[in-house]
Amino acid sequence: MERVLKELSVFIDESGDFGEYSPHSPYYIITMVFHDQEVDIQENVLRLDTELSYLGLENLCIHTGPIIRKEEIYKDMGIAERRRIFNKMMAFIRSVGIQYKCFSIEKKHIKDSVEATGKLSKQISSFIRNHYDDFLAFNDVKIYYDNGQVEVSKLLSSVFNALLPNPIFRKVMPTDYKLFQVADFICTMELLNLKLENNLFSKSEMIFFGNKRDLKQNYLKALRKKEWN
Repeated sequence: MERVLKELSVFIDESGDFGEYSPHSPYYIITMVFHDQEVDIQENVLRLDTELSYLGLENLCIHTGPIIRKEEIYKDMGIAERRRIFNKMMAFIRSVGIQYKCFSIEKKHIKDSVEATGKLSKQISSFIRNHYDDFLAFNDVKIYYDNGQVEVSKLLSSVFNALLPNPIFRKVMPTDYKLFQVADFICTMELLNLKLENNLFSKSEMIFFGNKRDLKQNYLKALRKKEWN
């Protein structure tokens, strides 16, 4: 019998920067979205694209932060239209066979980028070690990142190469992969969760979600079901 090669795709996005702490950027978050390629998601992707096309939004690259803040291509959209886009992405995540994990630091407790990189590396290394057998069950582990920040690219290369036999790195364009857009979505939601816990919720976030209870019940709680613990 022909041997079936198993492949794990890991889509990675970040929120924040390695600069000095500021109230507008209190956290740094790295999100990983895991997809076993044996799990077909093409029907889910097609359904999302079709639903977006009904809204007149063909080939839309969903960027979650700007949807909430009414920025970039969403600046002329009303809140109802932006919520529809947001909710369609949330429905896609609920339906698709993926898992995710977020790693974060609070920047006010970090003195420089070296310390920040070290703390994040420890978190990611610990996660991989805890799930080492799961990772080794795959012939290929492919890491997709847009090389947005040099520090993150170096961190990912260092950690994955140190712990896994032959990780494969791919530079990705966000427009090309829905699961990279999912990583962006989850990054934004993890940031909102951290801000909720520390009473840092902004006016634009409150306007978009209506109230904190709805955010927790309708979105954050549902996302947790996809978390790889």
